Amino acid sequence: MNSSTPSKPTPRRNSKSMASPPPMSPATPSTVRRSRRLLETPTKDLSETPAKDLSETPVKPKPTPTLKRKRAAPSPKTPSQAEPKRQRRLPKQRAYYRKVVYDGGEFATGDDVYVKRREGAESDAEDPEQEECRVCFRTSGGVMVECDACLGGFHLRCVRPPLRRVPEGDWACPYCEAERAGRAIDRPKPPVGKRIRRTAKEKLLSSDLWAARIESLRREPDGAFWAKVRWYTIPEETAAGRQPHNLRRELYRTNDIGDIEMETILRHCFVMSPKEFRDATNEGDDVFYCEYEYDVHWHNFKRLADIDDEPETKEDPSDEPYNADNDYVSDTDEDSEYDEEDEPATPCVARKNQSQGLAANSRTGRIYGLQKIGIRKIPEHVRCHQKTSLEKAKATLLLATLPKSLPCRDKEMEEISTFVKDAICNDQCLGRCLYIHGVPGTGKTMSVLAVMRRLRSEFDSGALRPYCFIEINGLKLASPENIYKVIYEQLSGHRVGWKKALHYLTEHFSDGIKIGKQANQPIVLLIDELDLLLTRNQSVLYNILDWPTKPNSNLVIIGIANTMDLPEKLFPRISSRMGIQRLCFGPYNYRQLQEIITSRLKGIDAFEDQAIEFASRKVAAMSGDARRALEICRRAAEFADYRVKQLQQVGHTPSPGGNGAVCMSDIEDAIQEVFQAPHIQVMKNCPKFGKIILAAMVHELYRSGLGEVLFDKLASTVFSWCHVNRELLPGYDTLLKICCKLGESKIVLCEEGTKHKLQKLQLNYPSDDVTFALKESPDLPWLSKYL
Repeated sequence: MNSSTPSKPTPRRNSKSMASPPPMSPATPSTVRRSRRLLETPTKDLSETPAKDLSETPVKPKPTPTLKRKRAAPSPKTPSQAEPKRQRRLPKQRAYYRKVVYDGGEFATGDDVYVKRREGAESDAEDPEQEECRVCFRTSGGVMVECDACLGGFHLRCVRPPLRRVPEGDWACPYCEAERAGRAIDRPKPPVGKRIRRTAKEKLLSSDLWAARIESLRREPDGAFWAKVRWYTIPEETAAGRQPHNLRRELYRTNDIGDIEMETILRHCFVMSPKEFRDATNEGDDVFYCEYEYDVHWHNFKRLADIDDEPETKEDPSDEPYNADNDYVSDTDEDSEYDEEDEPATPCVARKNQSQGLAANSRTGRIYGLQKIGIRKIPEHVRCHQKTSLEKAKATLLLATLPKSLPCRDKEMEEISTFVKDAICNDQCLGRCLYIHGVPGTGKTMSVLAVMRRLRSEFDSGALRPYCFIEINGLKLASPENIYKVIYEQLSGHRVGWKKALHYLTEHFSDGIKIGKQANQPIVLLIDELDLLLTRNQSVLYNILDWPTKPNSNLVIIGIANTMDLPEKLFPRISSRMGIQRLCFGPYNYRQLQEIITSRLKGIDAFEDQAIEFASRKVAAMSGDARRALEICRRAAEFADYRVKQLQQVGHTPSPGGNGAVCMSDIEDAIQEVFQAPHIQVMKNCPKFGKIILAAMVHELYRSGLGEVLFDKLASTVFSWCHVNRELLPGYDTLLKICCKLGESKIVLCEEGTKHKLQKLQLNYPSDDVTFALKESPDLPWLSKYL
């Protein structure tokens, strides 16, 4: 990779011969207007009656007013020939359009286009559709690959040595490689009598063309079509100049707004955001990268993502957004006594810039709020920094990162897939229910979603009949009854109250009155955190579980919860409808945790094998939660990365197998940090009955799966444990006082009110922390058997 080329991803065009979007025919100045066709009706007409042809309608002279009136504020001028004053007093019309077809090219607001830079430039007429090879100087001849250093195109067979396929990643041609190494080399020259034709991309990067984004399109009263554009600029035209980390195809969006005639627009180009640019593969030669906005007034840079997130600010009153009523207040003022100074009309375009003069049709740029807040130069480390193996490991170990595969759950995923396929492929499609339970962090939801993605791919290939998939999480519902609204909205696309939604859904599943376009398709309903739908009379769960029992309901329900014995806690009429099909996700053992971590770190040599095994064994001994194992490994990678950077500042380079990888000491430090937090120290220093209460809450959590527990139930468990283990029995007042103390320290969340025995309590921290803090309590050795 060229040292002057930053490490941003560059789109790889598999073939330059493969056509990019068809080029638009360039517009050329002409005295006779070409035919134009409008795709959209004008958004606003400014006068109630259309302007008549001046050659047919005589204009009566008006008497000269005796009083001098104040001259109205001048309006934006339209380059046109000088007209008599009386004709200009006629009401003018201006129409705005969302899309216009001009000279065979279709242009819409939001499009990026090439714009002529100089009037009468002969090179502007040349716009080859395909780039020529830099060796054979022909467009045909097979697949071409682009050099990331000089942006030149080369046939695979013309490169020495020839290439069999398009190389992965960044690629530099042999000539750029030789120049980078300091060797003298002559680039191929075209045959005698042949001149290299430059593409629009090369002209733009050499300051012979401009790029702009169309903000609005309009037709002037004289029939001329104009566009209001926002200019792009190349790095060389900024005050900072081209920096070493700038991409070759990089442009800056500016806050300079200009008005141009449609005749000056050549054709489309494509200015992409960083994500779009990274994903582009074969988008043609007119693709550019834009990440920052350049302020032409303060000469600083702001990231476009930050600008888009800012609230709207007040704009400069000298350049308000177009409003047809405001734009023509002064143009239709018939009392004005002064003639406006006309400027000569010219088809070329110019704009205010460091290296170019002010053109006749450029306008003042906008100023967005406090534009002084910016950076004078883009920091080099933002572009040129190559991620180390430790930084890659930290990114891939994040819980928010979706893994490519889900190991260690193949058996469970196969059962889920078989269940769904049997329900969907059944001709009668009788309703079915599947209940999935297991402790937190065992991959229940992720496994179901992975199965549904696999079934979706089978449906796209035509191997599976159409179906409708609806996913609902109980934590996102404000109340259990809102699940009716969500299901109805997913089926019909309309929002109604939950009572109406329940009525319509009952008719859909019971009476055969179908809803939506996918009425006859089977419906797979995934309900995560099913236990949160419990109400006093359990009516919500009854209605939902009763729908699949109706004939031809076409409903398949998959419920997920942490509670193992939830069906046994429901009313018999509800548990009978849930059925007997259950699937248990047990805690991971250390081998499974080790495989999960290793699969995430595939291709990244940042961890020692003993370190991964140590973290897996430690987490498996406590809870078997994969999320906790990933968090410990990620924190250990942060410790190792900090240590390596400290050594680099001192001047020492860590050896590949030594201090540069995560070792067991880093895992130990991460475990100590995770499990030696202040709240864990508070748990360890609790009084004896406080530890028993916390252990009883963890026990009830794993037994029932519910995060909340009644104080009366908790007290009964504490009394039973104390009696069995020959501990002094406390009183209700003592336990209530200890719970209040735990609530003050935010270890336990207590329900407000004075319900006492019926008060609800909930742990404020993960149960793993309580297990780690109390499992080896010296004063209560018997407590570990309940954890």
